[in-house]
Amino acid sequence: MKERPLNVSGKPRHSLDVNRPNDKKRASGGGGGRSAATVRRLNMYKLRPKRDRRGKIKKLDLKSEDLPNTRIEPDPRWFGNTRVASQKLLDFMREELKGGLSNNYSVVLKPRKLPLSLVNYDRKDGRAHILDTEPFEHAFGPKGKRKRPKLSSLDYESLIKQADNSQDAFEEKHASSKLPKDEQEDGLRDLVRHNMFEKGQSKRIWSELYKVIDSSDVVVQVLDARDPMGTRCYHLEKHLKENAKHKHLVLLLNKCDLVPASATKGWLRTLSKDYPTLAFHASINKSFGKGCLLSVLRQFARLKSDKQAISVGFVGYPNVGKSSVINTLRSKTVCKVAPIPGETKVWQYITLTKRVFLIDCPGVVYQNNDTETDVVLKGVVRVTNLDDASEHIGEVLRRVKKENLQRAYKIQHWADDNDFLVQLSKRSGKLLKGGEPDLATAAKMVLHDWQRGKIPFFVPPPQQKEVGPSEISESVEKFGEEVLSSSPSSVPAIGTKKPSSPVAMSSSSSSLSGLPLQSSPKRKNEDHLHSEVNPLSSDKEKKEGEAAKAKASPSAKLPPKKRSRMWADSEDDDDDEEDEAPAKGWGNSDEELPGSSADDIDGGDDEDSDD
Repeated sequence: MKERPLNVSGKPRHSLDVNRPNDKKRASGGGGGRSAATVRRLNMYKLRPKRDRRGKIKKLDLKSEDLPNTRIEPDPRWFGNTRVASQKLLDFMREELKGGLSNNYSVVLKPRKLPLSLVNYDRKDGRAHILDTEPFEHAFGPKGKRKRPKLSSLDYESLIKQADNSQDAFEEKHASSKLPKDEQEDGLRDLVRHNMFEKGQSKRIWSELYKVIDSSDVVVQVLDARDPMGTRCYHLEKHLKENAKHKHLVLLLNKCDLVPASATKGWLRTLSKDYPTLAFHASINKSFGKGCLLSVLRQFARLKSDKQAISVGFVGYPNVGKSSVINTLRSKTVCKVAPIPGETKVWQYITLTKRVFLIDCPGVVYQNNDTETDVVLKGVVRVTNLDDASEHIGEVLRRVKKENLQRAYKIQHWADDNDFLVQLSKRSGKLLKGGEPDLATAAKMVLHDWQRGKIPFFVPPPQQKEVGPSEISESVEKFGEEVLSSSPSSVPAIGTKKPSSPVAMSSSSSSLSGLPLQSSPKRKNEDHLHSEVNPLSSDKEKKEGEAAKAKASPSAKLPPKKRSRMWADSEDDDDDEEDEAPAKGWGNSDEELPGSSADDIDGGDDEDSDD
């Protein structure tokens, strides 16, 4: 139905004319007649259904109550892009994913193409199995045998005993129950704690954490190498296992320069049983572990090839060095850092490459049974805000060795923590009026040195099982029998090593379990090892062996310039190893994976280069 043109000239004919006057509205100052929009809307209500030549309705009107035909025409082309999975295939996938999802070193490739919704049906059964324990007829009805309801405890004493047993079972699972009895708390503490000891537990901080977790494909939990278990957030790990199984968690031991190498090695061995663990030292100029971490991020980016880019979130306790790690990866200051907790207020996005983004998160503390002294020594609270810092010095003196304190403060003997602070204040010149020692300032000096790593301290890793001499001799005898029983062609030469593949893979076909956890010291080549095992008997034979080796070496026939280029990688080594070090290649055992350096990631590929 065509819309009639509006009468813009002449006298009005009907009420749908825009120019029709209305004396009442004009008298009140509201104008006259209907507007053009009102006229078009009213005409829309009068539209009739459209019909074809045969009278069949092609389009219904606006107010029609007749429903159109919602039946879809059966056609196999509707299901052309779908895939069908049989029950046997689903059972096979369940068995494969059962061990793969529980292993933190495995990664599911292309999860969007897998019917995970059909495989994962681990819904909890909320049905109470009442009839399995006692039939309905035995409890109710004319044949009921039960005189009174069955209770878990019949008297008050059994109820108390059951409560004690449940409490003991809970304490066994709790972390504090693993401490010695002399280190456990007596359960008494102040009813109300100061607000400063609740830092990192506010709703705003936790909302920032959950935003970072939701936006990240890989979550890196930064730990303090001096106390890894004390700065570890088990609540975060539990949340990722239950609610975000598709996200990957990596542990990063930061500040490993403040602890001995043996302690770092022990914690790497312990923590690697749960999650992939890396050792790290955050520094823009002289860092450690930067190549390994970049290699891990590069492998995650390759595994997530179906995504345009991946995001890596850095979470952990306050003052563990999350922002410093990001600055180290970027080799410049992109995040504001300070040696005090609480410097990062909100989350921040940083571009590492075109495919890798980093997210900085504020420090988060989960509510636990830590005392106020533990909170201060973990670096959660700013020392300048403490009212009485001398209360926490006794724990510092108990944890740190006496020799380290004597070397740091030049104080040889002290009776207690108060005597130590008095001597320190007199030695450093922190005195009040009348020559009285300023104990509060001296205590804050000690706590500042503690948080910044000037006082040597670390928690030793769990003791590993030591191998006795008998076990060593048995393993040596067993190895000798295997070598003698095997064929000569299959026995490798002493000191040789089978060349490894460019990318380390695990037995479970995972590309993450072979990641380099720390840089290993440089090993000598096979000829040097062979010469140590089978030394030449005389100098003449040694010279003959060196001459034969020089003839067999392909670089011996090259001109001097080409030879120097080929051995350029070993120029920085010692003079003794300069002529024996082989050229760096993928077959060597000391090499790093491709992309393990910042230059390889930022400038290696065009797609991974920085903006």
